[in-house]
Amino acid sequence: MATTFRASEPLILVTTSTKRREVNKDRRLVACRSRERDPDPGDHPLGSPEQFTPREVDDLVASVSQSNVTHDLVSRPAGIVVLGHAIGFGHLLARLHGVDLSKMLHACSLAEQRAFFETSLAPLFDKPLVRWATGRQMSLYGLGIPPAQYAALAAGAPHMATVLRDRVERLSCDFSLDDNYFAWQAFGRSYSDRATGPLPPYLKQAHFETIRARADRVEVLNRSFTEYLKSRPNRSLDRYVLLDAQDWMSDHQLNELWREITRTARPGARAIFRTAAELSLLPGRVDDVLLRQWRYEAEQSRDLTRRDRSAVYGGFHLYVLAA
Repeated sequence: MATTFRASEPLILVTTSTKRREVNKDRRLVACRSRERDPDPGDHPLGSPEQFTPREVDDLVASVSQSNVTHDLVSRPAGIVVLGHAIGFGHLLARLHGVDLSKMLHACSLAEQRAFFETSLAPLFDKPLVRWATGRQMSLYGLGIPPAQYAALAAGAPHMATVLRDRVERLSCDFSLDDNYFAWQAFGRSYSDRATGPLPPYLKQAHFETIRARADRVEVLNRSFTEYLKSRPNRSLDRYVLLDAQDWMSDHQLNELWREITRTARPGARAIFRTAAELSLLPGRVDDVLLRQWRYEAEQSRDLTRRDRSAVYGGFHLYVLAA
C-alpha cells in the first residue's frame, strides 16, 4: 500500500483496496467508554477530544461509494497471516507462559511500563518456544517481515528474538500509553476504552466534520503503485508515502517504481517509507543514476525513526528530490 499527495489538488490514493470488514472494524472501534484511572490533563498535550459515536462513523462511511470498500486485498503474498492474527498469536504465546499482555495497559507512568516490561515481557524472549518460533522466517510474515528483510533485520544480532525484544522494549518503554494508540492495539488488541484515550487522527471527533467534508477527495484504486504512476504526467506529484511496501519488492520492482517516482516528481518532492531493517534498502538495489537525483535526509530520518510510536520498524526514511 502506498499513497501520493498533490499539493495543488488534495488527493489521497490508496493503491490496495479496503475490505468491507475493515470498515466495519472501524465502526466497532469507536464505541469507547472509560479507562481504569481518571485522566490527568497534563498527560494530553493534544487535549481531550471525544470519540466518534457509531452513528457518526456510519454517516462517514456512507458518504464513500461502497464500490470502493468491498474489494479483496490483492497485493499481499498468498498465505500471509495478517497483523491482527499475528498479534493474537503473540498474546496466546504469552499466556502459555503465564503472561497477560493486556496488564501493560494498567500502567500509569513510563516507570510502571518499564517495570512490566522488565519483569514480564523481557523474560519471554529467552523461552525456548519463543526463540524457536522467532528463529523461523515464516513465523514473522504476520509482522510484515518478508524473507528478503529477515536476514537484514537479524544481521549483527545473536538471534531474531533479541531484535524483537528490542522492538518490544521501545514500544513498551519509550512512549506513554496516553499518547500511543499502537501500544493499545499491541497489548489490548483494541483502542483505549477511555473517552480521552489515544486514537488515530481520523477517529478523533474533532476531525470528523473535516473528514466528512473531504471524503469525496479520496480515490481508492485496486492497482499497483507503479502502474498508477505510469498514468501520471512528468513532474506532477509532490509527496510519496510508500509505507513498508518496498520490503516485499524485488530489485526489478524497486527500480521500476523509482523510475516512475523520479519521472513524476516535482523538484523538492519528498518520499517517505519504513523498513523492517534499520538501514534504507535503496542503496545497492536501485540504479545509482536514479538514486543520485535524490537526497537522503539521514539526520531527519534517524529522528523520525526515534519518534515512530509503532516501534515495529527498524527505520523511517526520507528522500528529497534535488531541485
